[in-house]
Amino acid sequence: MSMEISHRAENMPFSPIRKLAPYADEAKRNGVHVYHLNIGQPDIKTPQCALDALHHIDRDILEYSPSDGLLELRTQMVKYYAEYGIYLSPEEIIITAGGSEAVLFAFLACLDPGDEIIVTDPFYANYMAFAISVGAVIKSVKTRIEDGFRLPPVEAFEKQITEKTKAILICNPNNPTGYLYTRKEMLQLRDIVKKHNLFLFSDEVYREFIYTGMPYISAFHLEGIDDNVVLFDSVSKRYSECGTRIGCLCTHNKKVHEAVMKFCQARLSPPLIGQLVAAASIDVAKEYLHGVYEEYLDRRNFLIDGLNKIPGVYSPIPMGAFYTLAKLPVDDAEKFCIWCLSDFRYEGSTVMMAPASGFYTEPGEGRQEVRMAYVLCKEDLAKALVVLQKALEEYPGRV
Repeated sequence: MSMEISHRAENMPFSPIRKLAPYADEAKRNGVHVYHLNIGQPDIKTPQCALDALHHIDRDILEYSPSDGLLELRTQMVKYYAEYGIYLSPEEIIITAGGSEAVLFAFLACLDPGDEIIVTDPFYANYMAFAISVGAVIKSVKTRIEDGFRLPPVEAFEKQITEKTKAILICNPNNPTGYLYTRKEMLQLRDIVKKHNLFLFSDEVYREFIYTGMPYISAFHLEGIDDNVVLFDSVSKRYSECGTRIGCLCTHNKKVHEAVMKFCQARLSPPLIGQLVAAASIDVAKEYLHGVYEEYLDRRNFLIDGLNKIPGVYSPIPMGAFYTLAKLPVDDAEKFCIWCLSDFRYEGSTVMMAPASGFYTEPGEGRQEVRMAYVLCKEDLAKALVVLQKALEEYPGRV
């Protein structure tokens, strides 16, 4: 008699970002070069000041840090946020093991099983995984690739609100769409949150990467909802430090802070080494951040232009972050992505993308779409575009 796993585990989806990794691994074992457009792992060098801090760690004991993180790092982050008009004290910042842990702990602290969270569809796939982990329910407001994923009228949010609704969750700029919320949209969300006394969970990991000239509007810039806002952040993308696993949760709400700290204490400590590296990174020269911004802007323009030149492919222009969703002339994007890794080769290479269906709530949605991350240099993006075009020409399920 076999042992049964939990219903929670059965309902937990595989990540659309990593679920095809076994196919990519097998291709690599066979000598195939795989262009990775599936995951937001930047190829840009980590700041030298961060690497120097790593190389010069002078400690006899690698001890636990405080459960809310090193005061040194939290103090540095106060300084960082002030540059964006976000004013916090070190006691309002909790360091987490990546932005992912910040999301999970916020859900654990603020939501009970059966509570509902409203998101815009498509959304970062791991939100669904964290919601399932705590027994919460994702309700979605639909956006469309044909409209550039702009938000529908505010009434669409109102229609989703029930007595079980506890929060609205946004990612701004958005992963996976690259959409950037306007000031008007943020004010409308504020009014809904205030009217219905909801939490506003705001994932703002990509604030450095806004390409439109529009102002960055943080949830913390919205007046009258100080106790409603819980902000998620990470150093992973900003400083190309995904492997440090350092993020944070920020809130003015003392009750939420106290609740989150219970979960922080249960896991004892965020990563010590990562915190030391992150603290040093905040002092990076502005030239580094400007150079990174210009690089991503150039890559965005290059990739979107290249995609829209491929017959049958359409991608809107992302306003921020470093992702885009593209619609392909295929019967099923997941089947196409698997086929690219398992069956297709062009000059010894293939391309790996994330099927977009995993970023939608309803089965069948996003079936012809893929998410791509422009985290490769332009030379590699150019080669990947050629491989993609050749693959689309040969794919048996082209429509």
